[in-house]
Amino acid sequence: MVNMEKVRIINNPVVLLNLCKMRDKDTDSQGVRIATRKITRCLLYEAAKNLPLVEREVATPLTTFMAKTVNPDINLIISPILRAGLIFTDEAIDILPQATIRHIGMYRDEKTLKPVWYYNKVPMEADNPENFYIYITDPMLATGNSLLAAIDLYTQKGIPVENIKCICIIAAPEGIENIQKHYPDIEIITAAVDSHLNEKGYIVPGMGDAGDRIFNT
Repeated sequence: MVNMEKVRIINNPVVLLNLCKMRDKDTDSQGVRIATRKITRCLLYEAAKNLPLVEREVATPLTTFMAKTVNPDINLIISPILRAGLIFTDEAIDILPQATIRHIGMYRDEKTLKPVWYYNKVPMEADNPENFYIYITDPMLATGNSLLAAIDLYTQKGIPVENIKCICIIAAPEGIENIQKHYPDIEIITAAVDSHLNEKGYIVPGMGDAGDRIFNT
């Protein structure tokens, strides 16, 4: 059973407009990429609401005052799951320039639907893990197996689950349930929760293979 209290669906008109363009089979790869980036920006703004703030003195042209800003002492990590997750990277760096990008390379075995590793840029030290804030990005949350493996990488370093957020554009109930079975308290931020997975593990109605449509392959 999916706990929708831990799923934040961002469906403002800008997101819905671009989600419609992404889903349309007649939208070319450039159109899919542009729509994806616009949705990504909206989702990242929502995810960033959990970042801790501090005050610092700022001098404007008129006066000085204490302004709130993101705590510069935190370790902020954006972790896109390759290859489709790459589409999040440019937007993430633009919005959160202090972030470090830690790529995770997995592809889905089409027979077992299990993730197969081919690249891992996460082997890092995590001193004071409570100061780490992680955003794992993947356009499609289908079975949830790849996302689950990515979450494991960070929780094994002692980073609190409440500091880890999963950001995807389209999610399937089966994938959400799989994640929540292992991490019931993790928050998933998405633009849509679709109907189901088909027998090949694709989200229905979905948008087809996100990587193929984004990169025209």
